[in-house]
Amino acid sequence: MRLFGREYSYPELLLGGLIVTLCVATLFAASTSAASFGVYNAGWNGASGLQSLTEESDTTTEIGLNTSAYEETPANATAFILSPDSGYSPQERTHVNSFVRNGGTLVVAEDYGPHSNRLLRSIGVSARFDGRVLRDERENYRSPAMPVATGVNETPMTEDVDQLTLNYGTVITANNSTVVARSSQFSYLDTTPNGELDDNETLSQYPVVVTEQVGDGRVILVSDPSLFINSMLERPGNQQFSQNLISDTEYVLFDYSQTEQQPPLAVALLTLRESTFLQVLVGLLSFGAITAVFSSNPKARRFRQILSPLRRND
Repeated sequence: MRLFGREYSYPELLLGGLIVTLCVATLFAASTSAASFGVYNAGWNGASGLQSLTEESDTTTEIGLNTSAYEETPANATAFILSPDSGYSPQERTHVNSFVRNGGTLVVAEDYGPHSNRLLRSIGVSARFDGRVLRDERENYRSPAMPVATGVNETPMTEDVDQLTLNYGTVITANNSTVVARSSQFSYLDTTPNGELDDNETLSQYPVVVTEQVGDGRVILVSDPSLFINSMLERPGNQQFSQNLISDTEYVLFDYSQTEQQPPLAVALLTLRESTFLQVLVGLLSFGAITAVFSSNPKARRFRQILSPLRRND
């Protein structure tokens, strides 16, 4: 078969096709992630849908792999922290604290991890995530472990939201925070835990979303990060609630500074974008590579020979 002025055998074409397929697969793998709650994860447990909501609302979106991103955000920005994998260092906590106290909105969604409570304590938030599984035998979606929070108060963030659906979430000890949404009166904390209502477990309404003023900003706590994943955004109330959280801001920061799994290509591009030195270095290397190829190409050398007399005449 003749392609681009040259004859190729079928084994050569097959090999070329395999190489192209391998390159495409490698590029795809390097630009996506299977990490739960990740915006680079388009699977059921990813949060790519949440990022799409921000893009559809013409909101500027930033992916932060370092807490220094907080220093570059506008005062009225909204930042999301979804169940961090590791704890924030003192310097990182300072970045988050300054962001909130200067007027930013911080949304922290957690269920069982210990790192969010430590962050809340360091920035002066009184509310805490409980860590025990919330169940509801009556008000639920397909399973008692997916309780439907029906006690939704009227606030700007719950406009047009009648209920929220959790997925193996927990509850929040509100303390001095303002409760935004509660579970139904048929819910209970599975303290044992054995997936059943025991004698030592009480039916009650529990806070699942609270908000607290910190300095000039505010912190919003959501007792289940799964509320924001792709498969759960489809549940009644969840998408509208998510939309409300980003509707009153023009800048959204997704804080993945404490997330372990990130796609290499995305990390490389974000690092390049944040570093002027690397941008200049890559530019120089690219120019050098193009110059080297052009210099070693016989046709390119012949082209320069043809142009040489014309340049001398000028």
